[in-house]
Amino acid sequence: MAAHHQNKEDIKNDEQWIIAAKKDPAHFSYLYDKYFEQIFNFIFRRIDEENITADLTSQTFLKALQNLKKYQNRGLPFSAWLYRIAANEVNKHYRRSNRRYIFSIEENLIKNFIESDNDDAAYEENLQKIINTLKKLDTNDVIILELRFFEERSFKDIAYILDIKESSAKMRTYRALEKLKNKINLKYK
Repeated sequence: MAAHHQNKEDIKNDEQWIIAAKKDPAHFSYLYDKYFEQIFNFIFRRIDEENITADLTSQTFLKALQNLKKYQNRGLPFSAWLYRIAANEVNKHYRRSNRRYIFSIEENLIKNFIESDNDDAAYEENLQKIINTLKKLDTNDVIILELRFFEERSFKDIAYILDIKESSAKMRTYRALEKLKNKINLKYK
């Protein structure tokens, strides 16, 4: 699992690049290069089609660049703003296409939730239970779980990305986790 937590120094460094990019858009390339893979993977897990993901990722960064002058540091990593734009782009894609929302996740991210008992058959069974349960959960529950546990976002980040209060982000995360836990035996932080 790739941690996306940033310390104050990282946030301050990003802020310097944002200020520079507001003056000269060419400086935005640093932020693009830094966050492209994170945003691409975030969108890909929701779309599961590389070409559409590439388009939505490009649209995300284009909108970020176009609206950079409006960006205000609210004590959150710049990436939270990018995730919020990306989530909105994914939602717009699904509204326009009238397709059912999907969620795909790499096995290596899910395995952190499976109790290890060195039994390959039990591992595979538990893996399938988690995958099947995630497919049956409400889309909002899956998004909350993904942001918290697979993207390792803070509750403050999640609240900003989803445009909800931090207390709601916590409550919704724990409720979604309980729904998942009640269906399968999970370990979690």
